[in-house]
Amino acid sequence: MGVNSNRVEHFDSHETTIRIQTTPSFQIHAVQLPPQQTTLHKLRNRLSEIFFPDDPLHRFKNQTCFTKLLLTLQYLFPIFQWAPHYNLSLLRSDLISGLTIASLAIPQGISYAKLANLPPIMGLCDHSENAADSSFVPPLIYSLLGSSKHLGVGPVSIASLVMGSMLSEKISYTQYPTLYLGVAFTATFFAGLFQASLGVLRLGFVIDFLSKATLVGFTGGAAIIVSLQQLKGLLGIVHFTSKMQIVPVLISVFNQRHESLKKPKLFWVSAAAPLTSVILSTILVFLLRNKTHQISVIGHLPKGVNPPSSNMLYFSGAYLALAIKTGIITGILSLTEGIAVGRTFASLQNYQVDGNKEMMAIGLMNIAGSCSSCYVTTGSFSRSAVNYNAGAKTTVSNIIMAATVLVTLLFLMPLFYYTPNFVLAAIIITAVIGLIDYQSAYKLWKVDKLDFVACLCSFFGVLFISVPIGLGIAIAISVLKILLHVTRPNTLVLGNIPGTQIFHNFNQYKEALRVPSFLILAVESPIYFANSTYLQERILRWVREEEEHIKVSNGAPLKCIVLDMTAVTAIDTSGLDTLCELRKMLEKRSLQLVLANPVGNVMEKLHKSKVLESFGLKGVYLTVGEAVADIASLWKARP
Repeated sequence: MGVNSNRVEHFDSHETTIRIQTTPSFQIHAVQLPPQQTTLHKLRNRLSEIFFPDDPLHRFKNQTCFTKLLLTLQYLFPIFQWAPHYNLSLLRSDLISGLTIASLAIPQGISYAKLANLPPIMGLCDHSENAADSSFVPPLIYSLLGSSKHLGVGPVSIASLVMGSMLSEKISYTQYPTLYLGVAFTATFFAGLFQASLGVLRLGFVIDFLSKATLVGFTGGAAIIVSLQQLKGLLGIVHFTSKMQIVPVLISVFNQRHESLKKPKLFWVSAAAPLTSVILSTILVFLLRNKTHQISVIGHLPKGVNPPSSNMLYFSGAYLALAIKTGIITGILSLTEGIAVGRTFASLQNYQVDGNKEMMAIGLMNIAGSCSSCYVTTGSFSRSAVNYNAGAKTTVSNIIMAATVLVTLLFLMPLFYYTPNFVLAAIIITAVIGLIDYQSAYKLWKVDKLDFVACLCSFFGVLFISVPIGLGIAIAISVLKILLHVTRPNTLVLGNIPGTQIFHNFNQYKEALRVPSFLILAVESPIYFANSTYLQERILRWVREEEEHIKVSNGAPLKCIVLDMTAVTAIDTSGLDTLCELRKMLEKRSLQLVLANPVGNVMEKLHKSKVLESFGLKGVYLTVGEAVADIASLWKARP
């Protein structure tokens, strides 16, 4: 199937003249089948590509048993990679950064515990009742298992909000504090179990269903709800709604507006510097305690580390389903944020964060946290940013932070008695208001209108319905986008760049010209059962439109349709049937269907299904250029 000649293929028509340049050694190349492999070998390769794209075991090849043992320890516990090289210089940097993020962790922890409707002491934990331990136990676990040097572990606003809203809808903390805490710890356990399972099974792609667009909308809506909920503390309102939708919150503010008139001007104290605000406001309220009875304060906080909570976990009963649902949702959110934050700061220092290791580390620290009075913990963006800017070099900064929080828990908690609640509310608002990323929303509008619609849907879902349903809408929209791309793939009409054998999209390259008597189409997706019928209908429509165009322009009659299969990475039996049916339909109209550049596994399926035989020797080509040149030369050779 070769042609050796020095020629220029020349086509004349009423609309233009096309020349396809060839060389003296021009040759039509046969399309080759891939090497034969057993089914077991194919399955093993495919599973390896799906679950082990990074080939984590490549370092173990050709190593001694001792070296393999050492590499195993380093893989499971990243601390063994850098600990042998740790020195005083690194310790100095980690000490400064650890103390710095501890100054942020203490006020944030207390504030986020309030956000999760938990006792303030829990805020030093994570998003659970015992926030104190959430900034103590989980960071220690992460320092052993985590692969990010800069991730600051602690409570985050969104996960705190979601846990608080989901649990408060079913259980009142004031009426059933022990039950509320137990369900919160159980939800944390299932969040950790879910996260660790994703890492062990290497199923990290699950969290990719939360696209950037839907997360922008979700976090923006949640940030507004969080901020509005803090009006209770800022305005000093006693009777406030526990609902998490914008309409009930605004109605509650309006109906209880008489309560807010008692609030002093201290209401506007800024929480730009959390620890400074807490210290100054606490001192001020203490000094004026005889004149400020109307200011709501935290009150008594017990000293000491919270006791183990494994006996409080619920693995049966009416609230098990609530704990599992809350755990999975908060687990997904916290995992998404933690990995995203870790990768962000890793990219700034040109090192890599292993996503599956992070899932296991975050999951195991939440499992451990659920047994030590902690609730869902993850990598906090604010803490990580402070940690990075303070010069952290390793995860020892998390250990320093944990030690500082421990000292606070053991000796300093009573000092927060006079801390006003409105300052904590201001800290929360300051923390979450940055989640309203209007710049990203505007960018979505400019770049991808469908992404912008997804953003708006998740935003308004959170704002007007509820946080869990808003998250469900976000995931549903992400899945819908994937289904749209799969079921309605792009098909393009290609034209020839004059003087070359290059063929590109008409709309993208204005200089691309039609080749008389040819319709060259490209499919930009696999051909599956979900899109095969659509592709058949769309290709037939392209043929009809091309014939109408030829009729109007009085051009050369259409004879051949070339289907560029370069982007068709896979095909199933429905796709094969579609190609056969399409070829037969076109033959009845005296039109030839030709395939160009089918990839290896597609070519193999075409061969095994006998579809290749129906196309014949002149039905499959390596490139579009060779297909056009060879078929045109055959037409010219006919008498």
